[in-house]
Amino acid sequence: MKPIKLLSGFMTVGFWTLASRILGFAREILIAALIGPGPVLDAFVAAFRLPNLFRRFFAEGAFNAAFVPMFSKRLEGDDNPQGFAQDALNLLATAVLGLTALGMIFMPALVWATAGGFVGDARFDVTVDFGRVMFPYILCMSLAALFSGILNATGRFAAAAAAPVLLNIFACLTMGLAAILGGEVVQWLVWVIPVAGVAQLALVWVAAAKAGIRLRLGLPRWTPEMRHMLAVALPAGLAMGVTQVNLVVGQLAASGYENAVSWLFIADRLYQLPLGVVGIAVGIVLLPDLSRRLRAGDDSGAQAALSRAGEFSLLLTVPSAIAFLAIPVPLVSVMYERGATGPEDTAAIALAVAIYGAGLPAFVLQKVLQPLYFAREDTRSPFRFALVAMVVNASLAIGLLPVFGWISPAIAASAAGWVMVGCLWWGTRSMGPAAQFDARFHTRALRISAASLVMGAALLVVWQLAAPAFGLPYWRYLALLALILFGAAVYFAAGRLLGAFRLAEFKSALRRGA
Repeated sequence: MKPIKLLSGFMTVGFWTLASRILGFAREILIAALIGPGPVLDAFVAAFRLPNLFRRFFAEGAFNAAFVPMFSKRLEGDDNPQGFAQDALNLLATAVLGLTALGMIFMPALVWATAGGFVGDARFDVTVDFGRVMFPYILCMSLAALFSGILNATGRFAAAAAAPVLLNIFACLTMGLAAILGGEVVQWLVWVIPVAGVAQLALVWVAAAKAGIRLRLGLPRWTPEMRHMLAVALPAGLAMGVTQVNLVVGQLAASGYENAVSWLFIADRLYQLPLGVVGIAVGIVLLPDLSRRLRAGDDSGAQAALSRAGEFSLLLTVPSAIAFLAIPVPLVSVMYERGATGPEDTAAIALAVAIYGAGLPAFVLQKVLQPLYFAREDTRSPFRFALVAMVVNASLAIGLLPVFGWISPAIAASAAGWVMVGCLWWGTRSMGPAAQFDARFHTRALRISAASLVMGAALLVVWQLAAPAFGLPYWRYLALLALILFGAAVYFAAGRLLGAFRLAEFKSALRRGA
């Protein structure tokens, strides 16, 4: 077996995901400045969430959770991976094409189900119009996910990881051009979404062909392999899409409050940076590696891969979560407070960022633990766990509304994230040592947490002293940069002192390409 190089894979996916998130920041900054929290942005958020919700079921979620392990095993055993991928493409394209048609026809019902608070005001009709333009994005993204899965299974991560960058490039350029030419920014943004989807699909389709897997659209065949893949995929849809489902439930709960959907959307995008760079990168690389190791009977290698993936995740995620809890106001004010976004919006968004930050490690650990199930083609267990998490989320998001108002969906999402992690961890007890973190992971996790708390305390003190600088034009950018660099230096120093990480190990892994 030629193993996938885990660390280099994490770095490749992480780099391109970081580039995408940075451009995503630019996109959200432009959205906040040129559109701003309000009815129009509420409508855009609700409409754009629909293709993204279904994408988690048909693409990164259900489909890839079933397709990647099965394709990886056929690739490892040289068991006609090309034919299997061709049948999967035809089946997926047919299913999503039908879904796209139904979604566009019944768009009012979808908006009613996911943003019921919009009914009776102008936001409802605007959301329906936006949704019909953007919903075909799901077709491009679902097919792109298949080609990305092929590339990831073969150890070629760059093109698949780079594809999402195109969406943010297209969006930023379009909004800038609209503002310069005096066009309606939100209309231009809505129409560029499906165009960007076509560009993303083209990129990974060509890359897969260069990797030796050349596929063409055709009529679907209902083979035993496709039946098995569908049986695995159906329960995986909810398991992998639980975060998006929870966001939709939160949107439904918040839609009755003015500007709340916009505030939660902007806060969600901020914490998605570390989640995307770390959690998604780890999940993408770990799943095909675990699948191939388990097929080869390499339990010790599987345990080492799991433990190092978990260690890498916590190394970057825990300090990010502590920073979101300690200094959300300067982060949000510098990033978003300009143009149509004012101080009241900043205060609301910062509160949501802090609450989402408390759940950030849970959202990332889900990406580490779920591949343990999917690599074994067990999607039923995560499905059951996701049901539990969804009940917790819905109960808290709606039940806490009378007490906490619009912020209750953020509280519910973080709580449900930790419930999901607890269920996933509990379910690994019968999988043997290959599904258990090793002793080094547990030791490092405690030390990483301690170093992060030291950093958080230092950030709080410095933020209180430097707060006046954040009210000064231009200087606030330098003040935030200095605060971030200070926090990173404190974390690095405390981590070295406490033994949370060793540079020699990291350098050795990079030299090996592990």
